[in-house]
Amino acid sequence: MLFGGRPDVVGIAREALEFALEAAEDSHPNEYLGLLRGTPAKDLDVGPDDGYVVTDVLMVPGTETNPVSATFNASQVPNDMRNVGSVHSHPNGVLAPSDADRATFGRGDVHVILGAPYDPNSWRAFDNEGEPRSLDVYDVALPEPESFFDFTQEDIDEEL
Repeated sequence: MLFGGRPDVVGIAREALEFALEAAEDSHPNEYLGLLRGTPAKDLDVGPDDGYVVTDVLMVPGTETNPVSATFNASQVPNDMRNVGSVHSHPNGVLAPSDADRATFGRGDVHVILGAPYDPNSWRAFDNEGEPRSLDVYDVALPEPESFFDFTQEDIDEEL
């Protein structure tokens, strides 16, 4: 079980992993940093009924990166109960957390490190204490993103 009694993260959607690997490669030689958002596994018809699957990689506005670090302002992080961890890259290809990484792993259940050459084998998952953990990769249809602007003129007229 995750902190706060929430179920554990049991996997990552292949599309979410591929997106993160591509974003990290695009950021190279600078580090890449993002947040992971989960969907209940039961909603995707995979894994245990009480687990989450990472389905989204969130970019935090104002993220600053360079070849050895990436940071964002905590006030820019969405207050979202579906945030389950983080993802960042090591352009040098080392797939192990640094002491600085471990210091930031306290929030969230799973932390993914990506490394050059950013291929399907260039990543590892860690728990919130920086210890290696398994994370299954699932081929699932991702849920449609929620849209703030998902309304029509008819909806507006009805409200008025």
